[in-house]
Amino acid sequence: MKPFLTLCAICCFVAVFRLPIEYYTILRILISMGALLVLYNAVRFKQYYFSLIFLFILILFNPVFPIYLYRKSIWIPMDIITGILFLLIAFVEKPEEKKEEITETPEETIAHRTHQRFHSRDVIINPKNPREN
Repeated sequence: MKPFLTLCAICCFVAVFRLPIEYYTILRILISMGALLVLYNAVRFKQYYFSLIFLFILILFNPVFPIYLYRKSIWIPMDIITGILFLLIAFVEKPEEKKEEITETPEETIAHRTHQRFHSRDVIINPKNPREN
């Protein structure tokens, strides 16, 4: 995903120059696919602020119903900001969710009271030993 987002950013930065219309058509397709990819991941990881930003980028750069701003002076800042956002998404470290699995039995919990993982208020302690059948 990182190389594709980097390619999207580079293409946005190149779009600042005067190029043929075919390049901008390809740019719309490429940026729309990148924005859709980031939008999907942002919603999946519940980062709703990024999803709103990339939804706007997806609407702005969509190739199906193109939005024409007619002036290069308006598109240049949009391309630069979009390129920076793609680089930001590509290279900023995402915090990974760590899930601890606890597989201790009650006897191990009693035997290892000094290495308890929970606070005492979180553990329900039965004062009587359970009967073994």
